[in-house]
Amino acid sequence: MDSGDTTWMLIATAIVIFMHVPGLALFYGGLVSDRNVVSTMMHSFVSLLVISIVWVLWGYSLAFGTDIGGFIGGLDYLGFNNVGEEAALGSLTIPHYTFAIFQCAFAAITVAIISGGIAGRISFPAWILFSVLWITFIYAPMAHWVWGGGWLFTMGELDFAGGTVVHILSGVSALTAAIVIGPRFEHLKKDHQPHNIVLFLIGAATLWFGWFGFNSGSALAANGLTALSFANTQVAAAAGGLAWLFIEWKVRKRPTLVGAATGAIAGLVGVTPAAGFVTVISALIIGLVAAPVCFFGIHFIKARFKYDDTLDAFGVHGLGGIWGAIATGLFATTSVNEAGNNGLFYGNPEQLLHQCIGVLTAIAMATIGTFIILKIVSIFTPLRVSKEEELMGLDLSFHEEPAYSSTNDSESSAKAIS
Repeated sequence: MDSGDTTWMLIATAIVIFMHVPGLALFYGGLVSDRNVVSTMMHSFVSLLVISIVWVLWGYSLAFGTDIGGFIGGLDYLGFNNVGEEAALGSLTIPHYTFAIFQCAFAAITVAIISGGIAGRISFPAWILFSVLWITFIYAPMAHWVWGGGWLFTMGELDFAGGTVVHILSGVSALTAAIVIGPRFEHLKKDHQPHNIVLFLIGAATLWFGWFGFNSGSALAANGLTALSFANTQVAAAAGGLAWLFIEWKVRKRPTLVGAATGAIAGLVGVTPAAGFVTVISALIIGLVAAPVCFFGIHFIKARFKYDDTLDAFGVHGLGGIWGAIATGLFATTSVNEAGNNGLFYGNPEQLLHQCIGVLTAIAMATIGTFIILKIVSIFTPLRVSKEEELMGLDLSFHEEPAYSSTNDSESSAKAIS
């Protein structure tokens, strides 16, 4: 084992967890109304708690255990059995513990992203049960197919840090859940504005910071590939932020901080599957294109079909992940990573086909699997809160824990119900 690789991977793991909480929690918490700040942050925080336990008990084994027919991992690592200080998976230069917890951080934030599509109306018991079932039957198999030696890995689909496994799965699952659970009662009656842009920006900046651990940590070592993915992450984020800013300036006649930050996140999502497979210029292009793809999804597709994806989890992560996975099939080059394959623009059109198969697989897995899991959850507990609880806000109606203590909280809640 290598001490430098181990040190970097421990840091990268901690950064990804910090990206989850407080990063995603603040990002989502700043976007919702002041009646649902605590409940929205709870979804992120509790997913980290729940998934960490599930991952140790069985999730990691299903994702990275000995391959069974290309579809699922074996039971080698149940309860972290056979996970120890030895080199991970026999070929890496980091302890098995480190690799397993790094992957745990990925699994946890993927679940948390889904909560953005259904914030403000899903019941808390349903969210906990959904998280356990979703990570077991959706995420773990997909992670095995792509990263654990499953059939997509064998076919040659490329996903450096989670375009299909993380972003398409979470984004499409968020959309499916939003449709199944139904829109907020006030969805089309009023314009929902972020209640605290400062919290949102702190969250966005933390996500950007965390993405360096997310993407560069996926090199699983401290080397030149780590540096490449680090550079690609920065450039794609900047390109996405600038592109969104100017698109919004042109279309809506004013640039906004929320738009620029959202564009940066779109660029980060887009480059995630490609980060270790493309040149820096290609990463710049991927970030530039991610912005209009996601902008169109949020402002036109969502408006056209009127689904209530509360915090645009599908618009940013779903569509951004689809573009990023396809872009990997266009721009991938072995000149920067010999472990990958060339893409279409480097003489290998077959790679684009493999990427499209991966995209369609993730969409089907997320759509069908999430629908079935939600129907199962609804047998045991209601999926959404009552109208009264929703209008009061979940911070008070369920948690009895307002984000902002003021003398007007009770009066505001009473007015909302009436």
